[in-house]
Amino acid sequence: MDCWKGAVCRSWIYPTLIICANGFFSAMKPSESFLTPYLTGPDKNLTIEEVTNQIFPVWTYSYLALLFPVFLITDYARYKPVLLLQGISFIITWLLLLFAHGVLAMQMVEFFYGMATATEVAYYAYIYSVVSPDHYQRVTSYCRSITLVAATVAAVLGQLLVSLADVSYFHLNAITLASVSLAFLCSFFLPMPQKSMFFHRKDVSPTPPAPHKAVASVGPDGPSSCQEDKGSLSAERGPTPEAQADNAKPQNHALRVLVQLSKDLRDCYSSRKLLYWSLWWALATAGFNQVLNYIQVLWDFRAPSHSSAVYNGAVEAIATFLGSATSMAVGYTKVNWDLSGELVLGIFSAMDAGSLFLMYFTDNIWACYAGYLAFKACYMLLITIATFQIAVSLSMERYALMFGFNNFVALVIQTILTVVVVDSKGLGLDISTQFLIYGSYFASIAGIFLIRSVYTIISIKRRNNSVVDEGTDR
Repeated sequence: MDCWKGAVCRSWIYPTLIICANGFFSAMKPSESFLTPYLTGPDKNLTIEEVTNQIFPVWTYSYLALLFPVFLITDYARYKPVLLLQGISFIITWLLLLFAHGVLAMQMVEFFYGMATATEVAYYAYIYSVVSPDHYQRVTSYCRSITLVAATVAAVLGQLLVSLADVSYFHLNAITLASVSLAFLCSFFLPMPQKSMFFHRKDVSPTPPAPHKAVASVGPDGPSSCQEDKGSLSAERGPTPEAQADNAKPQNHALRVLVQLSKDLRDCYSSRKLLYWSLWWALATAGFNQVLNYIQVLWDFRAPSHSSAVYNGAVEAIATFLGSATSMAVGYTKVNWDLSGELVLGIFSAMDAGSLFLMYFTDNIWACYAGYLAFKACYMLLITIATFQIAVSLSMERYALMFGFNNFVALVIQTILTVVVVDSKGLGLDISTQFLIYGSYFASIAGIFLIRSVYTIISIKRRNNSVVDEGTDR
């Protein structure tokens, strides 16, 4: 019996099923689309100004404060303890949301939700530590797809319960509490990994090919300064000092890992291509998260929930579906991204800006809904392209490092936006004016990358013309 249990736990199927169950119940939060109506309604009786300027900013601050230490602790503790921490954070969040009252209590809700958000890295990284590289592509698709399915089901379920069954927001939050509690229970059944990406590396077997080499080979234009010639060699050499660390002091091992991480970051950002894609990632993700954080407040401002029908859940479900569809469409698009990538970033960032300006200038809630759908679809399209362009050039370890650092930079930018634009200690602007600022922000991003794309296209054409002229002279 024990042998059978051990075989099941070593199989890729068992941990994949458990982590997907954890991901499904963690994302299955039908009350999330109705948070602002719940806070401003009779259950909590908070004003829209308190929610916007005093409560929601706490999530950004706590997320920023916790992201970097949680990123390191996640790898050092080998993922499972952090997944348990995520479950505890979600449970505390919804217990407070259900039974606590007042601005301070809701600020604590945002703090613990920020902690839960910071620990999401453990969900996406865990599975790579317990399955072989042969299964990476399959388990990645399972883990990501299940969260999209859960988010869509949650939004549809929440909308149906509110619109057809007249279920209160309080009971929606109770359903969410039950769901995140199930996610917490699932995490107990996860096998404890024996390795991690950085602090607990294992010797790389020379027989099977490394997954990042297979990925990098599809890059059309050869390696850059942080591509296969540099990144893969570093990745192959990287485990060597970690493999010898059993005889070293833990402090020295940890210090060596941190030094290696800083060197890897420096090498990666020395590639101009990766630098520009990462710049867009950080700038756009900061604006995207800011819009997502306050979109419900704008909807409640345009059509107050106490006197109008609320369709937040339906809109979120459609937005998730459109985002998934545009992301999938990228896989079937044949484009020379080195030539046209920055142009695409500029054009679709301009469309994002237009969507946000629409939400500012219109008083019609349906126009606001339409603007949000267009905004999210454009961002999901671009972030998929950016993810692929960065991942195709790097080993898995370096990609994870760049992913974490890009998100950290995005969070720093978002925090600056929050302090200046939203927080009551800053400008404390009303929600409508905030979206004018966000539209101008994305217009600036579009301007940067449109100008850069024109320069890139002209430079490449001049280079090609000079090559043709040299060939003619000969």
